[in-house]
Amino acid sequence: MKNLESMEQYEQLINNGKTILMFSANWCPDCRVIEPVLPEIEEKFNEFTFVHVDRDQFIELCQQLDVFGIPSFIGFDNGKELGRFVSKDRKTQEEIEEFISNLK
Repeated sequence: MKNLESMEQYEQLINNGKTILMFSANWCPDCRVIEPVLPEIEEKFNEFTFVHVDRDQFIELCQQLDVFGIPSFIGFDNGKELGRFVSKDRKTQEEIEEFISNLK
């Protein structure tokens, strides 16, 4: 999974193909719980580019996208938002995969 490094990179990623942003933070215990299954999810949905967004580093982007709970996911296809799985609740692998499946 790529790490978001800049707002310029964000614009480029969401406007070029299918992208899923995963909002997380180092201090988030629910984010740590799903980390081991993320490579499997990425492999299963390899038509998407997965990008980790550090909530603390990109707080303005989180505010802009109304992401107030983590872990959260937003899918984009060439600049158009396809869907969002945004809440403060712990997410299971099955819930994440169902969310991504419904983006297609």
